Amino acid sequence: MGLPELISRDLLLGDPERLNPKLSPDGTRLAYLAPAGGVMNLWVADLTPEGVVNERPVTRETERGIGVAGAVAGQALWAHNGRHLLYLQDDHGDENWRLYAIDLETDEIVDLLPFDGVAVQVLGTSPDLPDQLVVGVNARDARWHDAYLVDLSDGAVDLLYENPGFVGLTTDTKLQVRAATEMRPDGGIEIHVRETPDDAWRVLLSATMEDAKATQVVSFTRDGQGLVVVSPYEADTARLLRLDLVSGRQEILVEDEQYDVTSALLDHDTREPMAAAVVRAKPELVVLDDRIRGDIERLGQLLEGQLAFVSRDHADRRWIVSDIRSDAPGSYHLYDRDTRELTLLFHSRPGLDGAPLAPSEPFSFAARDGLAIHGYLTYPVGVPREQLPTVFYVHGGPWARDVWMFNFVIQLLANRGYLVVQVNYRGSSGYGKAFLNAGNKEWAGKMHDDLMDARQHLIDHGWADPDRIAITGGSYGGYAALVGATFTPEAFACAAEICGPSNLLTLLRSFPAYWTPMLKFWHDRVGDPDTEEEFLWERSPLSRVDDIARPLLVIQTENDPRVTQGEAEQIVAALQEKGIDHEYVLIPGEGHGFSTVESRTAVYAPIERFLAKHLGGRSED
Repeated sequence: MGLPELISRDLLLGDPERLNPKLSPDGTRLAYLAPAGGVMNLWVADLTPEGVVNERPVTRETERGIGVAGAVAGQALWAHNGRHLLYLQDDHGDENWRLYAIDLETDEIVDLLPFDGVAVQVLGTSPDLPDQLVVGVNARDARWHDAYLVDLSDGAVDLLYENPGFVGLTTDTKLQVRAATEMRPDGGIEIHVRETPDDAWRVLLSATMEDAKATQVVSFTRDGQGLVVVSPYEADTARLLRLDLVSGRQEILVEDEQYDVTSALLDHDTREPMAAAVVRAKPELVVLDDRIRGDIERLGQLLEGQLAFVSRDHADRRWIVSDIRSDAPGSYHLYDRDTRELTLLFHSRPGLDGAPLAPSEPFSFAARDGLAIHGYLTYPVGVPREQLPTVFYVHGGPWARDVWMFNFVIQLLANRGYLVVQVNYRGSSGYGKAFLNAGNKEWAGKMHDDLMDARQHLIDHGWADPDRIAITGGSYGGYAALVGATFTPEAFACAAEICGPSNLLTLLRSFPAYWTPMLKFWHDRVGDPDTEEEFLWERSPLSRVDDIARPLLVIQTENDPRVTQGEAEQIVAALQEKGIDHEYVLIPGEGHGFSTVESRTAVYAPIERFLAKHLGGRSED
């Protein structure tokens, strides 16, 4: 055997053909992302018994695509009136989100809140008020988002609630602001509620700092007397809870002893949870509502991978679901609950059909202190699993986690001949609050030890060649790569970092103003620059530049508001001054992500060449 043919970089890094289809409220139309003129735009189409017809773009972006970079971008949202589409877009990655509405009868696009330098949030919509929505705008005070009521029928914008200092606001089905989340000075959070907009706030749930990261408000129930929440309150893992606003009673709806509940599927009418998502080794659904149990079982039989909900119509008769696999890009299917038939709508990347993609496999090991660490291994196809060149691909966050799913970077690396390692080191989310909080103030400490223990685990099993191991990643993953190059300079043959902080002091002092309410969270988990300056400097890769002994590739974007260009410039200047082998790539016109094919290529083509040079793997160039 041997390694299969190279998969074209263009196929892996290029835009999907179609992505994120959303059903209109009546279930007769689709909105989705697709290229138009080589740039990702929003499209609409009619959904007929003959299939998807009358496809047309409804946005006219010509430079920066919609919805590829950023967790909130590109999530096309149908207004409940079925006439308008809503989407968020920033300016070249600055994360100052603007909210746009497309009138599908006239194709007019309106910037609903045309403020400069603000970050707009969608706070609430309701089928009871189909022409209206509530948005958060931090124009008055950059730290806080005030709530505004927007009327799509006439464009009217009215102040609904002036925020005195809450980090989150939640509306009920009448679009009244009736829940608010407050960050306490001690790092804990409180969920406040009120019966009417005229009533005083009262505390419904008070959670500690250890609970805070995994606590989130999901929704009010339709009767306004229940609040659905995800939280590890009084438990280790995050549970799905229903809180009674009158009695304060907490009903546990879903819990798992090892893994967090991450989200809930709600009944469109009652707003009660019908199912919950729990990301175990693979994503899974826990069904609560017997009305959909048979449908979920049916889909489990029809799909090859793991089921994920994408969209539903208001009647809840038509579902769009995705088939999640680690060795195939996403496919989208229409499920008819009346006929129980599943119809393929489209593959997101049909150009990869038949390509030699590699499956990811869960693995685990015991860290040096006995803590169980989980992750994924993706082996190159066609070669023995021994003494392989290996790449650690470290996730960002760090309060996030790697998930079993298709990832174009993983596939690029595996196809080039590398064993790809994804480690959910301590501090990662999804495994309970004790595991997450085990990473507190362990940047470059035990969090890095977990990566080093994974490295030894692979060497001990003979899978990885100890002389050909690299480390790379973005954001915190970029920091981890810099830590690998500076704190353990002999462990990795080379390191490639993307938008990683080099100096924790400057990182913590440069966050956007609207991150101010979350600074206590960062201080508790990373360090306080005002009181722990020496500690943070010691945990900064910049403090150990002299120790770098292996080649280093530094990649930075121009407009990143989270990890600013200065983080890269500091360490590059030090590398130049000391004559240390390195490469530096600056990506213009991007923020904390990559929205264009050109940007993704400008990032991963140098990484591909860099790894081939220093590990002996393959490269398309």
